[in-house]
Amino acid sequence: MTLGLEGKRVLITGASRGIGYGIAEAFIAAGCKVQIAAEGEDVFAAAKKLGITGHRADISRSGDVNGMIQSAGQIDVLINNAGLELVTPLDDGSESNEANFRLIIDINITGTFLVTRAALPGLKPGAAIINTASVWGRVGEPLFSAYVASKHAIIGMTKTWAKELGPRGIRVNSVNPGWVRTIASMRSLGKMAERTGRKEDELLASITGVQALPGLMDPKDIAGAYLFLASDLAANITGQSLGADRGEVPW
Repeated sequence: MTLGLEGKRVLITGASRGIGYGIAEAFIAAGCKVQIAAEGEDVFAAAKKLGITGHRADISRSGDVNGMIQSAGQIDVLINNAGLELVTPLDDGSESNEANFRLIIDINITGTFLVTRAALPGLKPGAAIINTASVWGRVGEPLFSAYVASKHAIIGMTKTWAKELGPRGIRVNSVNPGWVRTIASMRSLGKMAERTGRKEDELLASITGVQALPGLMDPKDIAGAYLFLASDLAANITGQSLGADRGEVPW
């Protein structure tokens, strides 16, 4: 039994580093024709390193999104991985905190909607959409109300789009990572330590200590979940949220 991914055309947003980059490496290794997108110039360096095509696009802007989708061409697997994770404390009345809240919602929710809407006309029966949600899409986490709300929304949109696109033969699922070693997660760890007065290594130990499987994951450790949901093995799976969190939160 094989994954059946050879030759599949895959577009991954938010893939200049971190989880998205790790996903891209895995799909390339599976024989897919991969393209990546991100907001910054570093996407081109990442694409060059991978030997593939990169697109620069701010997914919160329709013009950028439409241009990216047009340039990408035919897509068999769309992975909505782009997202922003910042603290947005409720007791912070600053303009910058409010701006961060709005930006997170605009990128994580609206951006995911815009990319999927733009790609939809070119998705044929058998196509798969995979959204990156989060373990925090099922629980609450102090200081991260915008990010947590956005990931709850991703799971909700996944379920809705699965119902909406099922008649077209398009599957929609989400992967919900736990703690993965990325720039964003380590930045969040630092902010959490700062607000709680705890040391970062102590805080990380307490976080990973509640997992059924110990240790902090790297991006490559969760790539298999995306490969599975894109593959023929998951042909009858849609509207589901697959936890990839080493048992941190029972699903």
